[in-house]
Amino acid sequence: MSFIQLQEKESKTSLQPFSLLRPISEIRMGLYSFRERWTKLGYRIVPESEADALEKSGETVFRIPASTLPVSLTDISDADLLSPAKSEKLKWLNRPWQVVEWNAAAIKNDFPLAVKDRNSSLLPEHVKVSGANEIFIEEGVRFEHCYINTSDGPVYISKNAFIMDGAMLRGPLFIGESTIVKMGATIYGGTYGNNCTLGGEIKNSIFMACSNKAHYGYIGDSWIGEWCNLGAGTTCSNVKNTGGKVKIWDMHKKAFAYAGFKCGLFMGDFSKSAINTSFNTGTVTGICTNIFNGQQLTPKFIPDFSWGTEGDVKYELEKAIQDIDTWMKFKGKSIEQQSINKLKIIYQNI
Repeated sequence: MSFIQLQEKESKTSLQPFSLLRPISEIRMGLYSFRERWTKLGYRIVPESEADALEKSGETVFRIPASTLPVSLTDISDADLLSPAKSEKLKWLNRPWQVVEWNAAAIKNDFPLAVKDRNSSLLPEHVKVSGANEIFIEEGVRFEHCYINTSDGPVYISKNAFIMDGAMLRGPLFIGESTIVKMGATIYGGTYGNNCTLGGEIKNSIFMACSNKAHYGYIGDSWIGEWCNLGAGTTCSNVKNTGGKVKIWDMHKKAFAYAGFKCGLFMGDFSKSAINTSFNTGTVTGICTNIFNGQQLTPKFIPDFSWGTEGDVKYELEKAIQDIDTWMKFKGKSIEQQSINKLKIIYQNI
């Protein structure tokens, strides 16, 4: 048995706003969270206190940043884990746009691990399929007349998902449990969504649990937190008109940083956009933002608990919590006291 201690402090602030309300190790990309992936690979994840005790007893404990992604799952050596920064087989994702950039590769790499020694449910004959890569379907998935193309990578569809008429899916793709893909939706490779409602056009984007983009509009090269809702017509830009490198607000450094040539929307948990919201290229929002601004492009950064887009009016805490609870009831859940306590602490420190 090999032991790994996932170091949260290495990435805790660098992956904001997505690390504000959860440990880095519980963030999901590809088909797994960072913690789940290492466990699936046969490593035992231990807390720091246990790691210290194991080392004193003579055991080797590999201490790596919690957001370390194996580039390949087949041949990771002890040398790689002892010096992850020097390894070509490991990638430390220490900014949100890097997680999005590597999500498609993670889906491809995770797929064989997820389907090993398992049988897929049968695909109905009325689903149009093309491409040579694999499709894996868990139990309870409902298909209307739709299209699946695996030319660029595999497609994994989790239990109780519902793919409606005319939806077009292109791998590598992960459709999570109880996700609804709306009629006519166009979902390109690199996209992940779990217990979400997805519609319109989506490309290379992560939708964390229970978030909705149910209507027409474009979201590309983006990361949407938990319990977010994008109003009808919401669209983001992911490429500058000049074709140049995109500047994005780095919440860790509190300054703008270059993030490559394609970079869309990075929206913190519990945030919402009004109908026809147009997000600027490389926009970052904090948690609990209520975004409405008419027909103008949004600012590049919208702080936590913003009411509107300018950041000068705060979302009242009690109203924000009440609104969150209302949205959660749509999916049969309620906000937990632990989440309320975390939100209060963040609000008080704004």
